[in-house]
Amino acid sequence: MKTCVYFVRHAEPDFSIKDDLIRPLSEKGIADSKRVTRALMDKNITAIYSSPFKRAIDTIKDFACNAGLEIITVNDFRERRVGEWVEDFKAFSKKQWDDFDFKLSGGESLREVQKRNISALFDVIRNNQGKSVAIGTHGTALSAIINYFNPDFGYDDFWSIVDKMPYILCFKFNDIELESIEEIEIK
Repeated sequence: MKTCVYFVRHAEPDFSIKDDLIRPLSEKGIADSKRVTRALMDKNITAIYSSPFKRAIDTIKDFACNAGLEIITVNDFRERRVGEWVEDFKAFSKKQWDDFDFKLSGGESLREVQKRNISALFDVIRNNQGKSVAIGTHGTALSAIINYFNPDFGYDDFWSIVDKMPYILCFKFNDIELESIEEIEIK
């Protein structure tokens, strides 16, 4: 059975808020969430899941309201826990992509992020066989998921999407076997 999973990377957040869990969308991000709604309305989505982080939920909230669907938060779809504020995010990210087990004290490695996100994804697929669902996500979490299915996806690929907010990819599965990934245009 074919299952379509629309991963929706959150819109632009308010970077002045350092707390990852409660960081809201910027004014631009709020406006862009309406564009996400337009991009998803014709996709026959029957369920919406999300990271518990405010910016991920707020990016798909307008779509959920318009589609008459509830957002089911799944803790394992959360973004990577860095452990401490990082001034040089690019250098930190490079270290993590070079060594999937590298992490700061109190933080997570990309391998850990990938493992919990993939486990949650497979649960969603098993519970929604043959349907289309949306998942509110984050840049690093989404990149770790892509890397699971395409190990050639690495740091340069991650960095090429770091500023794409919002960003939607459709993963098409036959059972839990990935068939394709397609970028969805956001107008």
